Amino acid sequence: MTGLDWRLAALALLLGLAVGGRGAWLAQDWRYGKQLAALDLAHAQEREAAATKVIEQMDGQQTAREALEQRLAVQSQTHYKEMEDAKSDRQRLRDQLATAGVRLSVLIANGAAEGGQCGVPAAAGTGRVVHGPARAELDPAHAQRIVGITGDGDDGLRALAACQGYVRALSKKNMAPSG
Repeated sequence: MTGLDWRLAALALLLGLAVGGRGAWLAQDWRYGKQLAALDLAHAQEREAAATKVIEQMDGQQTAREALEQRLAVQSQTHYKEMEDAKSDRQRLRDQLATAGVRLSVLIANGAAEGGQCGVPAAAGTGRVVHGPARAELDPAHAQRIVGITGDGDDGLRALAACQGYVRALSKKNMAPSG
């Protein structure tokens, strides 16, 4: 072999190695690229499924919250109406007490009515229309104060019932299973 043939054989070998190496490189790149694309697709689908699940949970919670807000609004309106009705009833009773349309009376204990020791005169037996225990009428101003005091107590009980209903509604919402 002459010098030229030897160089030509070495050049052909180098060229073959370069072309073969490049081909192998491209084949591996294509194969690994395909695997990476499949992994990326699987990862994207997994992320999309997780995001969809979170959005569905948020929608469910939003729906539950809106339902709770509506129930609480109805409770609040009901409570307000009850308070306003009670207030107008109390005012009507006060007006009737002031105009003597209604009288407030109390029972008198038998011993006090007979002995007159409580400072309230016993009712006359002949002037009474109602049969039963002895009663004494209260002064309209005192009757109005009593109506005011009992009205405030009733308002407090209504407010307490409204607060308890609010707490029950919130605790039912918090106890409801999420998901």
